[in-house]
This record gives sequence, C-alpha cells and structure tokens, in this order.
Amino acid sequence: MAKHHLHSRSFDLSQIAHQAMLESGFSPDMPPSVIAELATIKTAPDRNLPSVRDLRSLLWSSIDDAKTRDLDQVEYVEPLPDGKLRVLVGIADVDARVAQDSATDAQAKLNTTSIYTGVRTFPMLPEELSTDLTSLRQDADRTAIVTEMLVGTDGNVQQTEVYQAQVRNYGKLSYEAVGAWLDGHGEIPATVAETPKLETQIRLQSEAAKHLRELRRKNGALELETIQATPVINHTGQITDLASVQRNGARDLIENFMIAANVAMAEFLEAKGVACLRRVVHTPKYWSRIVEIARDFGEVLPAEPNSRALADFMLQRKADDPLHFPDLSLSVVKLLGPGEYTVQTPDKLSEGHFGLAVNDYTHSTAPNRRYADLVTQRLVKAALIDASAPYSADELRTIAAHCTEREGAARKVERKMRKAAAAVLLSDRIGSEFTAIVTGVSEKGTFVRLIEPIADGIVRRGQEGLRVGDKVRVQLLSTDPERGFIDFARVAKSHG
Repeated sequence: MAKHHLHSRSFDLSQIAHQAMLESGFSPDMPPSVIAELATIKTAPDRNLPSVRDLRSLLWSSIDDAKTRDLDQVEYVEPLPDGKLRVLVGIADVDARVAQDSATDAQAKLNTTSIYTGVRTFPMLPEELSTDLTSLRQDADRTAIVTEMLVGTDGNVQQTEVYQAQVRNYGKLSYEAVGAWLDGHGEIPATVAETPKLETQIRLQSEAAKHLRELRRKNGALELETIQATPVINHTGQITDLASVQRNGARDLIENFMIAANVAMAEFLEAKGVACLRRVVHTPKYWSRIVEIARDFGEVLPAEPNSRALADFMLQRKADDPLHFPDLSLSVVKLLGPGEYTVQTPDKLSEGHFGLAVNDYTHSTAPNRRYADLVTQRLVKAALIDASAPYSADELRTIAAHCTEREGAARKVERKMRKAAAAVLLSDRIGSEFTAIVTGVSEKGTFVRLIEPIADGIVRRGQEGLRVGDKVRVQLLSTDPERGFIDFARVAKSHG
C-alpha cells in the first residue's frame, strides 16, 4: 500500500462528518427518547416466537471486518454422506429487542442505515444494541433467524428452511486474516487454530461458497472488483493514509452465503404469499455504452442487455488484465446504476437483480445496519407463525422509497468524507498530474477518480467530450477538505 505524507494543516474531520450528516437530512445523534428506551430494552427478555430451536452446540463463527462489532451473521456447515452440504446462516434477531413503532425503531426508520465515513461511524441503532445485545458477538448466547439450505455439489440450493434459534458464536474472525489464510498468503488465524474443529469448519464453508459461486457464475452473475478508499486514522485523529479493501477468499465466502440467504428469504416470503421488500438492479439503460467499452477491447456484446454475456466479458478481462480490472469494473458499475428497493406482491412478477442474475432477492442479512433488513425480518417472523403481516403493501412502498432515497444520501455522505480525507492528503500536491478514470458525467459536471492515490474529484477545465469509463490525465488545481472538494484540469486526451 502506498503511503502519503500528512499535510501540516489540521481539520476536524469528525465535525465535518457530523455536519455532512445534518446537511443530508440525517439524524446523527440518538434522541433522548431512544436513550431513555434503552434502559427498558436492556432488562426486557427477547420477544421470541413460540418455538425456538437450541443450536448453541453447533460450531458457529462469524467473518467480518477486523474492527466490526455490530455482527449481523454467523455461519455453520455440515457435510452429508451423499456429498451435499447443509449450510446454516444465522442472522441477528434484532426484532427480538427492537419493537416495531418503538422510539428506537422510529430512529432507525428515519435514517434507514448505518453510515461509515471512515473517520466516524453513525450507527442506525444505539451501539449498546448493535455492538452488544443484538450483535452475534463471540461467546454470547443470542437469538437468530436461521436460514438452512441444502447445497448440492453443483451449487443448487435443493431445499431451504427458515426458523428462529438460539446460537453462540465461537469465533469472531476477520476478512483480512481468514482471507490471507484461505488464499495461501498468510498463516492460519490464531482463533481458528486454537478452537477445536474450527479449521475444518471454515474449509467446509469455503467449499460450500465455491459451489454457490460457480452456479451463480454459470447463470451470469457479474464479478466486479471496484476499489473503495477509506481513510486510515491514527490515535490523534489525523489521516495517515488511504486504504482500499481487497477482495479475497473470506469476502467471497460471506458474499456467496449472504446472497444465497437473501434469495432463500425472498422465496420463503413469496411462497407464503406475503408482500415484501425486494432489492432490484434494473436492466441497464446505458447498455449501449457498455457495448462500446467492450468493443474497445475487441469484444462484441449483444445489442440487448444480457447479464451472461457481460459476465463472460468481465471474467475474460480480469484474466487478461487483472491490474486494470478494477478500473473497468468501476465503469460498468456506474453504467449499471444503483440498486433500489421495490415491493413484491403475490400478483406481481419480480424484476430481479441484473448484476446477481437472480429473480428473487431481498435484503435480510444485516438488520443491525439496514432498516430494510429489519422490516424483512419482521415479515419473516410473522410468516413463520402464520400471523398477519406487520406491514401493508402501501406501508412497504413508503418504506422502500424512503430506504432507496436515504441509501443514496448515505452514499453522498460517505463519498464526501472520502473526498475530504483525500483532500487533506493531496493538499500539498497542487499542480501535480495524475491518471484518472471518468466515473460520472452529468449536468453537475464531469467526475473522475484517481488511480493512485484513490481520490474522487471534478474536472473544472477540459472536460468536454469525456465519457464514463474514459481514462484521462488530470492536474490537481485545488482542494477544500471542509467541503470535500478536489478540482482537476484535463491535461491529456482520453485513451479509452
């Protein structure tokens, strides 16, 4: 990882983040009503369903970022005599503690998501809940909603079951350590080595995930690899670097398990005839530009959107040029457009998720961090006991629209803080030239992302004719950390 010297100027990025939250319509501080309600929540027992299985003896573990304490999921895999694998994904039962229409629920419904700015986290739920009482933290007994899937060697999920259970996390593991180990770049993590049978368990999980991934790949799921920079903060609160998250075997493992669980949840609710939230990525309206990009590489894509053809093209590009694959991925991601929440009713066909190549998909695996997932959890729990749905279709439509809008606002806050952090690091490099990729072209301007260091900004001069996906040489004109502004001028023509 490249290091960038910290400029002598000092900025209160935590305060800038707080102000950005306010300007984007978020409530960054927990209101007194939520703080007061916490005392009751802490002492009240979980609100469980009539039947709760006890699965605490199973060797559950979690894999997440090293610093993460709001653990939403745990996993367990059991091999069967016929070669199939029984995959269990346990999701924190947040609803067991956070009642619908409570003060805590109202706050979560307002913001709809936790926001990670790199310099400060603004959790959707109070930390006393998300990092403790509703977190599947290590060595604690917790209630979870379990999705059990029978996975064949071909990756097909042959049957599923959903139920509530007591679970216990025996190993809080990190993407970084487990990923390096699974990929052959690092030693076995200490927790894995020291916990009996956990090494075998994680390798089973990896095997199951590979089966699931291979089937998704055959069905046309896109494998994209974008670079997202986050500021590295030292003990005094200063930015010392910009770090990027790297894909690895551990991230792939969890991604494939979570996609499978989300599909299973959507299918469960559909089978129950319940209106529910769906996560969709529409068929891309800028497909013609994707076709042009492929043509620049000597490849031909169909005139009409085709996820399988695009997936094959991306896999070939990754094999041919892994160094620049993240740049191509970023262009494709921008042209595909963001996902959104919709409502699926029993009488309506699902549009599906273009990027994942699945027809039925919801968000259900992060109820500590996303309100849509908490809503889905309540729908699932009601369906499990054949109770009336806790939300009407109209209420779900309102929630879906609000979650989609707030998700966009959250991205803007996080993007601004990445730019603010980058502006601090770049503030002593005015006049320097960089290679960048065009990430957006709109009435507001032409936006680019530097290849190294990873920083986003706007082209103030020479932006005419630039398109998403183009590479361009730019010169740094100015930085403004308080506003998250980084301004560039184009100094060379795009070469693709």
